[in-house]
Parts: sequence; C-alpha cells; structure tokens
Amino acid sequence: MLTRLLFWLVLYPLSLLPLPILYGLAYIFYLVTRYLLKYRKAVVFSNLRNSFPEKSEEEIKQIASDYYRHLAHIAAEMIKMLTLSRKQLEKRYKCKNPELANRYFDEGKSVILMSSHYNNWEWMILELESMFKHHGIGVGKPNSNKVFETLINRARTRYGTQVVFADTVRQVFAENIQNRRPCAYMMLSDQSPANPEKAFKTMFLNQPSAVIYGSEYFAKKYDIPVLYYHVIKEKRGYYSVELELITDKPQEEEYGFVCKRYTALLEATIRQAPAFWLWSHRRWKHKITIE
Repeated sequence: MLTRLLFWLVLYPLSLLPLPILYGLAYIFYLVTRYLLKYRKAVVFSNLRNSFPEKSEEEIKQIASDYYRHLAHIAAEMIKMLTLSRKQLEKRYKCKNPELANRYFDEGKSVILMSSHYNNWEWMILELESMFKHHGIGVGKPNSNKVFETLINRARTRYGTQVVFADTVRQVFAENIQNRRPCAYMMLSDQSPANPEKAFKTMFLNQPSAVIYGSEYFAKKYDIPVLYYHVIKEKRGYYSVELELITDKPQEEEYGFVCKRYTALLEATIRQAPAFWLWSHRRWKHKITIE
C-alpha cells in the first residue's frame, strides 16, 4: 500500500513536471546524495580506484563528483519516463545506425543487443519497440518490491516493449524462435552475476571479473547475431545510440568470444567518459580467480 501511495502521490505527479524543473530538483538530490548521505561513497571510490589505478586522487574525486551529478540527472529522467510522450522520447533518444539491426529483421533473424547501465538505460527500454523493426524485449532483473515492479513495468512497456525476467526468459526465446518472430533482446550484462560459478571469467577494468553468460548462451543456442550498443550523451536529456557488430555467427565462435568482445567494447566506452557508468553498483562483490 505504501509503495502505491508513493508511486501515485509522489513519483507520478513529479513526472508531469517539465524536465528543466526536474533537473533543478535533481541538483538538490545531487547535494544530498553526494555530501549529506554520502550514498555508497566507499563503493564508488573503491570501484574507481581499482578501475583506474593510473589516475590521481584528484582525478578520482572529480569523476566521483561528476558521477553523482549524472546519477541525479538519471533519477530525474527515470521519473519523467512515467509520462514522457512518444514524440518527446523519439526526439531525445535516437539510434544513429538502426539499419545494422534492421537488416537481420529483413532476413527473418532476431538480434541480441548487449550493453550496460551506462547513461540512460530506462529510456532505451521504453524506445526499444519503436527503434528497430524487431519486436523489442528487455531482459531484466526482478525487483524485490513486486508492487513497484508491476507499476514501473507498466510504464516501461506502454509503447510496446515487452519486459521479461530470468524465470521466463528461456520460454520466451523458445516461443519466439518456434513462431519465427524476429525480436531485439536488450540484455544488460554488467551486473554482478547471482552465481559467479556459472559466469564467464575475464579481465575488466583492471580486475578479474565474472560476466553474465546469458547473452552468449542464447546467441549460441539459437545462432542469433549479437550487437553492442553504445549510448552517447549528446547533452542533458538527449542521447544517441550507436550499434556495433560483435558477431553474426556466434555458433562458429570459440567459447567466451561474445563475453570477451562485449567487455572490451564496454571498457572502451567507460574509459571515454567514465562518469556515466553505474559506479555505485557492487560490481566486484565476488572474489574471482582467472585460471
């Protein structure tokens, strides 16, 4: 009940405000999280220092400050997502080369879109169905608050994108393959795996890391082309998406090729503009050994 009240009496009314006003409120959020609450400060600074040992402490502090400011902007944009019109969304979130994915649709093939919690990932879910010819499916991690999950997914899927979770994703892949329905599966693969023993191990940002293997597993099982998408922040509230092919013959690649290529592309993206990645996530909470 409390979650519903918070959603309908606080978040939804806030989402009706123009984005410039939400960004103004976000500055207050930035000050509170950065200096008063010091939100996950230890996690943020530990992740940054371990990822960029070559940077000075002043550089680390600047990235952290930029990150907290960016996090506040993302919070404002996530609230706005609840009521953002399709016209505004298409104006603010565009793909520069959709033809790379669409050509596979023309061949009757699905695609797997691999990326991370970099820049605004929520608007990507909202826009996915309209961005490509494929039916858009966001593969997500379930929220512990089921009431909030239902409410937020109602907003995420209102323009046609489907959201599925780990308990049904195998069934969804199988059904769409059987029905020959070309889909674009958006899979964020930068989170810490629930079971690191089933993950692929590789170096990522100077640290031994476990990479969620699901994208490569489904690509190999159904021979689905895999694309990496890079979300670029053009300016506040405006993003562009660039696609890059990882492989369109995954069954011919050696084990781990997709995971290795994805992590290399993601690391390059993060190094270009490090403040836009989700540094407050406990990405390296498991001790990983690479043999």
